[in-house]
Amino acid sequence: MSGESRRSRILDILKNSSKAVSASQLANQLGVSRQVIVGDVALLRASGWEIMATSQGYVLPPVVAGSRYVGKIPCQHTLEQTGLELSTIVRLGGEVLDVMVEHYLYGEIKGQLNIATQQDVENFLQRVRDNKTRLLSELTGGVHVHTIACPNRDTFEAIRTELERLQILYRPKD
Repeated sequence: MSGESRRSRILDILKNSSKAVSASQLANQLGVSRQVIVGDVALLRASGWEIMATSQGYVLPPVVAGSRYVGKIPCQHTLEQTGLELSTIVRLGGEVLDVMVEHYLYGEIKGQLNIATQQDVENFLQRVRDNKTRLLSELTGGVHVHTIACPNRDTFEAIRTELERLQILYRPKD
């Protein structure tokens, strides 16, 4: 299979997948090494495709139709409250698209999450435990911002209200 055909096949797989697809999975499906896939994705990005690398693998960005409301919510909490935060958002109908921190040296650092279900929350938390990974928010004393997609603004406001009630919503100290 030529490189062009393989890259076309990668796009087809990503377009038709409801979940992230890892470089290893793509490599197995296409009979090449993981490194070849990483290079192919770099070439696809350079040609204009917006392919996001998440902790679960590659995804094409979600299509946010006009009927979905997307907003940002600033949060601050402990590592132990991460599950509560994410579970609250998905339980109330939100999808956590990403997390962003403002680092004093590097500026904005963003990680793609795409957490839409309780199973996604559990998988994320398991990966944190298994890999003894530190969260981006640990760089900033727990302060971070999530981009959240919801069916409508009322859902977004309900999520914001509940996070405030749980004392997870960031409130600057005056």
